[in-house]
Amino acid sequence: MKFGINTLLFTAAFTDSHVKELFTKFKEIGFDGVEIALGKKGDIDYKKTLKAFKNSGLACSSLCGLFGEDRDIRGPNKEYAENGLSYINDCLEACSEMECDLLGGPIYSAVGRASMVSEKERKVQWDTVAENLGKACQRAEELGVYIAIEPLNRFETDFINICKDAARMCNDVGSKMLKIHLDTFHMAIEEKSSEMAVLDAGKDLLYMLHASENDRGAAGTGQVHWKAIADALRRIDYDRWVVIESFTPDNKIIAKAASIWRQTEESGFVLAEKGLKFLKGLLIQ
Repeated sequence: MKFGINTLLFTAAFTDSHVKELFTKFKEIGFDGVEIALGKKGDIDYKKTLKAFKNSGLACSSLCGLFGEDRDIRGPNKEYAENGLSYINDCLEACSEMECDLLGGPIYSAVGRASMVSEKERKVQWDTVAENLGKACQRAEELGVYIAIEPLNRFETDFINICKDAARMCNDVGSKMLKIHLDTFHMAIEEKSSEMAVLDAGKDLLYMLHASENDRGAAGTGQVHWKAIADALRRIDYDRWVVIESFTPDNKIIAKAASIWRQTEESGFVLAEKGLKFLKGLLIQ
């Protein structure tokens, strides 16, 4: 099992200037890799970033997709759907350039799109997403990069909230490149059992785990059922990345988007170090 840190803890727009600023510190704290939240193509030089990864002894664990209103493959806005597919392709190519095999996140919809729709409309949306994910998976297969869809809580999406829904989408798309990305924060809100969600995904589908507390703070400081999650990970022999995705009010853009109104730790680095220490103690036997 390997441990990573998501760049959103420190910046909403990760650029070349952050590579030098953050990578050395991440390595000093004890991380194995970094999950980059890529705003858009061109924000970073992939070759230089890969070199920086290797020089610092880190790896690119994954890319975290950022899906705003104009990157929505759910439809019905065709321009937004095309933008979404174009952005997904950009992220897949970025992964390939940085020797990374995973793009994760709520790739199926714009974050914040949450409303009650009829069953007929929901089926139209479901079929549209399945079709578009199928297109994305074709490019993913060419590049050897997996796509892992992340269930979000009910306040951030009305579309995929639990692991079983994500598994159903994987089944409907039918591509070996489509996997599941679980997040302990979202699971704590939506799943009847976080442990069962991990087991439902299983080793074949679970390709990313985001570690965050129920208040988005450092892992181990809140109410998430960590021991049960750890037991489930061992039962499926999970050996991929565990990435800390937490936030602080210091990152104003993300703080507003994720409703982070108060500090849970002194700084992002303190949060990262405390969370990593807990996770290693929990998961490394």
